[in-house]
Amino acid sequence: MQLFYKENFEVDAILDEIDSKHCVRVLRKKVGDEINVTDGIGNLFKCQIEDANPKKTKLVIIEIHREFEKSNRYVHVVIAPTKNTDRIEYFVEKAIEIGVSEISFIQAQNSERKVLKMERINRIAISAMKQSLKAYLPKLNDLVPLKSFFQSTDAAKFNLIAHLNENSEPISNKEFSNDVCILIGPEGDFDETELSLAQEKGFQMVSMGNSRLRTETAGVVAVTLLNIL
Repeated sequence: MQLFYKENFEVDAILDEIDSKHCVRVLRKKVGDEINVTDGIGNLFKCQIEDANPKKTKLVIIEIHREFEKSNRYVHVVIAPTKNTDRIEYFVEKAIEIGVSEISFIQAQNSERKVLKMERINRIAISAMKQSLKAYLPKLNDLVPLKSFFQSTDAAKFNLIAHLNENSEPISNKEFSNDVCILIGPEGDFDETELSLAQEKGFQMVSMGNSRLRTETAGVVAVTLLNIL
């Protein structure tokens, strides 16, 4: 199945120029052919092409699936971007393929990256959503200092912080709620002040095995475990 994306699709049912060109010029779709479109908020539309215009492909909605393959758990990953942008982009792509609801980017004391190109991250997210045939585009939050994130954290969530030490409980031992937030530290890890602040805010320290993981690897492992445990 080939999946296209259009925000607020039900308003006009017209693909944007990029997807229109891909649909008509690359896939050679024509009038009468059926394609699938998502609006990124859980709706999957089965459509028929009415006007195969490579700049504005007009569609007719013939079937709608609401809350298409909605996840049973809201998984929110809060992660410090890596110095190498390829690695954090890899995390975003794989996390969406596996199943993540929200991603927040934080700047910790040991962070080496203080700027993140969110426009590119959004493009990667949309591509990953379409490639993995999902109808939900995760919420992506701009890079903010860790203290600022803590000030806006919802205390009602089941909050975790990934950290490998003697005080960490295996994540597999936890009984999760349907709304989980997990913090993943920078390449230099969280410092003691940040760990203490996280615990004061109600974050429980967990480990994801005995191996020391790279930031992006820890993020992917966290998303995987929170989807299957």
